[in-house]
Amino acid sequence: MTLAALRDDALSSSDDGFTLRLSLPWIRSLPLSSLHELEVRIDGDRIDGLRIMLGDRLIESELVSRERGWWFLQDRVAIRGTRVLEPGAHDVAVSFRLVIPYLQAGTDGPLTLPFHVAQSLVLDAPAATTSVSRDVA
Repeated sequence: MTLAALRDDALSSSDDGFTLRLSLPWIRSLPLSSLHELEVRIDGDRIDGLRIMLGDRLIESELVSRERGWWFLQDRVAIRGTRVLEPGAHDVAVSFRLVIPYLQAGTDGPLTLPFHVAQSLVLDAPAATTSVSRDVA
């Protein structure tokens, strides 16, 4: 069973902008390096300069493909952006590709799947249910 990629509590404010927590929309945990071509749009505007929060480190989203950690099913990737958001609902769209390293797609290499998820999210909404999720570290 896979979890929704964007849960109701996925969008939160931070000191310098926002944090968007993305769940893994796949049937198994994957290496964090499986995440490619991440794009976030909020209220129709593309957000540039995205960073990924890994424990106490912030890395540019393009560099996540070099990380050795794992993206476990129950955990979420914390994506940071520097755009300050007004309170209330925002239309959030996330596009990315997942490289599935253990499934070959012919001579071109491993299977690569495109994902696009979109949802209206309320900034700083509380979690609807108790969760065991944590941020990928």
